[in-house]
Amino acid sequence: MDIPPQQPTTQFLSLEESAKVDAALLSSSEKFLTRLTISSLKLLKHIAQEYGIPVEDLTTQQLISWFEKDAKIKREQGIEASYLKW
Repeated sequence: MDIPPQQPTTQFLSLEESAKVDAALLSSSEKFLTRLTISSLKLLKHIAQEYGIPVEDLTTQQLISWFEKDAKIKREQGIEASYLKW
């Protein structure tokens, strides 16, 4: 897991993707879920890349471990050093 932290310009949902979701014939709650799903897929792809495995091979324990690691980085090195900036 030697991938550098997220760059400040990296977004989980691009402006173009957000506009496409806005234009979709969906309710507000469906649009929210769509945005969340797109963002989650991008995060899962990043995590899988760090582990060097396909997304479909990620386990629950690997996801928990990854979030614990990112939270530890945030606590010890600050938010800018972590992948998740929230």
